[in-house]
Amino acid sequence: MAAGIELAPLRRWDDFFPGTERFAKPDMSDLSKWNNRVISNLLYYQTNYFVVLVVVFLLVGFMNPLGMILGAVVVSLVFMGSVWAGENKVMIKNFKKKNPSLFVIAVLGASYFLLYLCGGVMVFIFGITFPLLLILIHASLRLRSVKNKLENKIEGVGLKKTPMGVILDLLDQQEEKVNKIQDFIESKLKD
Repeated sequence: MAAGIELAPLRRWDDFFPGTERFAKPDMSDLSKWNNRVISNLLYYQTNYFVVLVVVFLLVGFMNPLGMILGAVVVSLVFMGSVWAGENKVMIKNFKKKNPSLFVIAVLGASYFLLYLCGGVMVFIFGITFPLLLILIHASLRLRSVKNKLENKIEGVGLKKTPMGVILDLLDQQEEKVNKIQDFIESKLKD
């Protein structure tokens, strides 16, 4: 019987970021082992990673608050516009047929506006992707401990569910599927 979703504990700093003896370059020839290390660390340090994400995002926002706000607004508007356009294809097609020059002017105007706000978009995107890059680097380099492996086995058999476990399940990151993907990639590399 699976338990409800519970938050993983915030790991101590000396466990999360110890000296260099607990870090090692992953074995690039064994993708399965590397993937297991990343997934194990994502599950074990998920609360620490969330804190890193929030802190770095806020630092980037603090250094350029206007750019961050403009970027968030532009990205949100582009996303909502894409959803709206996907739902109203017929109306857009009719508008394009009836007013082709007006449609071109509208597209060019929107493109110019987006280019004008591109700096803010870049700040916002950096505020999201930079902490994700830091998390991926840490999860790739951090060696797993016995406690880490035990916690992940408990999560794997369904005795405990955490937010990261749910996300990884939604992304289909179960070990057997990852091994199938690795076998496929290795067979293509041999060809």
